[in-house]
Amino acid sequence: MKICSISLSSQIVVLVLAVTILHRVSCDSVSGLCELSVKDKNKVYYYSLTSPLRNFPHGILSEDGFYKVAANGSELWFQLCGSMIFNHDPPTCVDCKDCGGSSRCGMGCSALVSNRIEGYPVCTTLGQPSSTSIDVLDIKDPRMGIIVKMTSSGPKRNCSLSVSVICNSNGVQGPQKLETNGTCDYTTELKHPLGCAKTISSGGNGWGWFGTFMIILLCLSGGYLLAGAGYRYFFQHVRGIDVIPNLEFWASLPHTIQTLFQSLVRRFRGPSQGYRSSYSPVNF
Repeated sequence: MKICSISLSSQIVVLVLAVTILHRVSCDSVSGLCELSVKDKNKVYYYSLTSPLRNFPHGILSEDGFYKVAANGSELWFQLCGSMIFNHDPPTCVDCKDCGGSSRCGMGCSALVSNRIEGYPVCTTLGQPSSTSIDVLDIKDPRMGIIVKMTSSGPKRNCSLSVSVICNSNGVQGPQKLETNGTCDYTTELKHPLGCAKTISSGGNGWGWFGTFMIILLCLSGGYLLAGAGYRYFFQHVRGIDVIPNLEFWASLPHTIQTLFQSLVRRFRGPSQGYRSSYSPVNF
């Protein structure tokens, strides 16, 4: 009996570990789908809907296990970046085979809608966690928020749910409205701090045209000096400092630049207080 109980206990432990590992792998895979990086000019905007915050330890996932919105006789449940969990008020539908079945309706998908057909609530799966994709709401202004889309392919038709997550650093405002596009495509929106992007990279505007011009000028000057020095050394057999081509020009260049700079300063500032004209006043 002891051997049997030990064997049974070990099987239970292995089963629990296996379920935990599978759940962790599933969560990690969905977590990767809920990340987005967008480059706009010299900035990179980063979104991670599953990152925990101080007031939202589960990220954007609803602590109830689902979000709910109703409009025009339709009821819609969804969860972002994961499957729905119903600890209370589960959906009661006639057809729920693609989302947990009649005994666990709503717990096998990420979005489900119920519509009244001939007086009966008929449910349709709108999305699966693995089909989640995200994009920015406005490519011209990535700071506005993102849109999360989940899809479900059925034998008769394809359905989808698009949730706009609008940036709101002050808190969460759940979905208030539900719109239908076509026969089985739904849209809604909510406001959440995780809809606000994090700027993880910011660079300058680069060298600009003047910096590029100076780099090209320096490269051309260096190439000219090397080519000229090589020619004078190997073909003209010049040695020492005289191997530099146009040595007189390069030697006088600092003085020429200094003189030009002083001339420009005098032109813009005018004559200094200590400056005296070479002409002296004449008294009559």
